[in-house]
Amino acid sequence: MRPPESARPSPNPMPPSRRDFLNQLGGGFGSLALAGMLAQDARAETAGADQADASTRAGEASSPADWPLGGVHHPAKVRRVIQLFMNGGVSQMDTFDHKPELDRRHGESIDFGIRAAVTSPVGTIMRSPFGFQRHGECGRWVSDVFPHMATCVDDLAFLMAMASKTNVHGPASYMQNTGFVSPGFPCMGAWISYGLGRISDDLPTFVVLPDHRGLPYNNTGNFSAAFLPAAHQGVIIKPNAPEPIGNLSPPEFADITPAAEADGLALLDRLNRRHEAGREDDTRLAARIASFELAAKMQVAAPHALDLSDETAATHREYGIDEDETAPFARNCLTARRLIERGVRFVQVWSGMGGPSKNWDNHSDIITELPFIARSVDRPIAALMKDLKRRGLLEDTLVVWTTEFGRMPFTQGATGRDHNGGTSVTWLSGGGVRGGVTHGVSDEFSYTGAEGITYCYDLHATILHLLGIDHKRLTFRHNGIDRRLTDVHGHVIREILHS
Repeated sequence: MRPPESARPSPNPMPPSRRDFLNQLGGGFGSLALAGMLAQDARAETAGADQADASTRAGEASSPADWPLGGVHHPAKVRRVIQLFMNGGVSQMDTFDHKPELDRRHGESIDFGIRAAVTSPVGTIMRSPFGFQRHGECGRWVSDVFPHMATCVDDLAFLMAMASKTNVHGPASYMQNTGFVSPGFPCMGAWISYGLGRISDDLPTFVVLPDHRGLPYNNTGNFSAAFLPAAHQGVIIKPNAPEPIGNLSPPEFADITPAAEADGLALLDRLNRRHEAGREDDTRLAARIASFELAAKMQVAAPHALDLSDETAATHREYGIDEDETAPFARNCLTARRLIERGVRFVQVWSGMGGPSKNWDNHSDIITELPFIARSVDRPIAALMKDLKRRGLLEDTLVVWTTEFGRMPFTQGATGRDHNGGTSVTWLSGGGVRGGVTHGVSDEFSYTGAEGITYCYDLHATILHLLGIDHKRLTFRHNGIDRRLTDVHGHVIREILHS
């Protein structure tokens, strides 16, 4: 059988390889970004179809006029999300899950039915070394490590029995981000980008702000689009780096005139389109072209969005940018606010890099390790919440604070705590969320969930619901399976939502 015309080799020999051509063109990333823009007018008539396509992908076509706040299957409560991910496993009984039984039985040996946790034998019960107090009208217990976040509890809804299917960092981080314990599945940010598309044409839909010291466990696997079109993967921005976005500005070449550059870019666009033809199943080139087009617009929009000097001195002080201990995470939080108010739909802010120290993975000494990392985020997060609320942004923004699992009620070594997939704490705040409420309860030791147990599937279903998406209807056909973010699980946690 003869191959179709699009699959046959061209009768005319191709110029040098695309790699060679890109190297020879010499325009830099910023200039190459303009390549797709040259064909923009020809494609403009299809640009308005993006949201209709998203509706069809999610299972139902409708008019954009019918989408309040961008919802697809039902009216949305929020249009954008900030996820604060605490990498390493936050100790729930030392932060938000007050357990007097740990005080009463400190030093005792309790039979939990296991011989060892993930990295250590079962030690004796250890009370929290930190004091707890009730805060807000809701009376939420918060430990002394979060004095600033404690002032926001009336705006937060707590999930007190979040469980994981694993107590190993890599799989647990995948699960919390993608709904699966193994790699190869799209993360929540990619699904949201795929289902709803862009709010702004000038900035990415899904942005990741990593810890200034490095990437988390699984590295970029946490931000992957996997089998979704590659354009939906997270765009990494580093507000604390000298160059937050690599190659955003083009290098200067005195010998290249604007006319010559335009001709070269037009040729590059034709080569890209010719290479793309007949390769519809491979989305990498389309994503690369789209990234170049977006980068051209970001050359104007991104520098302003990332320029924190626009903010007042009072705002800098509120976030903690003027203090070494809080400055890195504070810059990320303030940048997140500036991005969402300029049309970025999903921003993921990370605290903690991969590794056994200087993050939330407190194996050795909870007494010194937890306060260090808690202080770095406490003030910036509280400032972010108050800033969003003051500006009216919290009305249509969802803020989610989470981690991959919790920690054990017994000791590891002298004063450390090992991994615990049985229970952890998550909180949500913003549009559609009832502030000051609690769902779920852990057992008396905060070892496992006792009532109202929730998983990542339920959290993801709830987030999608607030964005106007039915998690069961946002699917993508992959290897003969209609894949979902929530796999075959999940329910909306209506107990924490307004009716």
